[in-house]
Amino acid sequence: MRIHHLSLVNFRNYTRLELGFSTPLTLIQGDNAQGKTNLLEAVYVLATSRSPKGASEREMVNWLALAEPIPYARLAAEVERGGRRQRLEIVLAPQNGGEGNGPTFRKQVKVNGVAKRAMDLVGLLPVVLFAPEDVELASGAPAIRRRYLDVALCQMDGAYCRALAEYNRVLVQRSALLRHLREQGGSPEQLRFWDERLVQYGSVLLARRRDFIAALEKEAQPRLQALTEGRERLRFHYLPGVDLLRQTPAPPPSGGEDAATAAMTVAEIASLFGERLRAARPREIAAGACLYGPHRDDLRTLINGRDLRLYGSRAQQRTVALTMKLAEMAVMSQALGEPPLLLLDDIMSELDAKRRAALAAVLDGVPQAICTTTDWADFTEALRTRARCLRVVEGRIEEPEGSLA
Repeated sequence: MRIHHLSLVNFRNYTRLELGFSTPLTLIQGDNAQGKTNLLEAVYVLATSRSPKGASEREMVNWLALAEPIPYARLAAEVERGGRRQRLEIVLAPQNGGEGNGPTFRKQVKVNGVAKRAMDLVGLLPVVLFAPEDVELASGAPAIRRRYLDVALCQMDGAYCRALAEYNRVLVQRSALLRHLREQGGSPEQLRFWDERLVQYGSVLLARRRDFIAALEKEAQPRLQALTEGRERLRFHYLPGVDLLRQTPAPPPSGGEDAATAAMTVAEIASLFGERLRAARPREIAAGACLYGPHRDDLRTLINGRDLRLYGSRAQQRTVALTMKLAEMAVMSQALGEPPLLLLDDIMSELDAKRRAALAAVLDGVPQAICTTTDWADFTEALRTRARCLRVVEGRIEEPEGSLA
């Protein structure tokens, strides 16, 4: 996986940028608010069709361009995967209507000059982004962890991405019907059609998330033990938004719920999911909302048996976030047959010497990485020597002059 060239027009604080990537490792240094994170965001948007910040299309358009008669932004890249080169392009163009404070924008996606859906872009340039705010994977809201799972899985599995899109569409329709039944009444049998589709697509999401979390734990466990000299043992506990345990007198097997659900097929998950929906129908109608399903999933991280979100220190949470990203790299590499592009956003300053060394070892093993920093000293002289070193100043990329100290 490689990006050979990046072109930006009116994206964030970049009015014009043409940047080639000639080496496996690119280091970009600059003060805060100069455009380091914006550059990585552009690559991420081209890879996933969405901003890692959850920003709207309008927020990504350079504010100076908003004063133009026809404001727009364009992101384009020449990328390579499996020896095949392709050109990815996203144009953020104004659309009719809009808000009182300015136009709204829509995405126009092209691959090799041919118009595509945003979904078709995902997976053509698989990336793993590691940023300081990723500590929220351990301490933040469940929606953050669901998004993390979805971004990783969509880049590895097109079927998952399609199931996710369909599930979200069905979820909106079913939620609207539940509100209608609560407010205006009607036959609950109207839910049957949407129940079947929610189960059809939701069972795929539940099974794939379960399998990915198991693979992630397998890769993360030895990495965390190496970073903590064996003091800390990690376990990921998948909390599906629908109870997947059959109600029997016998207790779950050794290992708890995860062990009980590990071997369940998609068909078995679908059967249980359907049963739960039928049993919960009165409660859902009373609430006017979908109360069960993968849109309510969560991922719990346990360190030595204790919930990291509740009892972990900030340092522990940061270490687990690093471990998860390293494990994600490994799982994606196995699934795709080659490592993804690694994006590091000013993360070295957050890590101690041991964790920097662990990340530096990963940089030695990936075909390409783009890293940002405010301080060249965050990277060893050996890394700087083999990297292309650039500086960003007010949305302009420059070759640094003189010493990199």
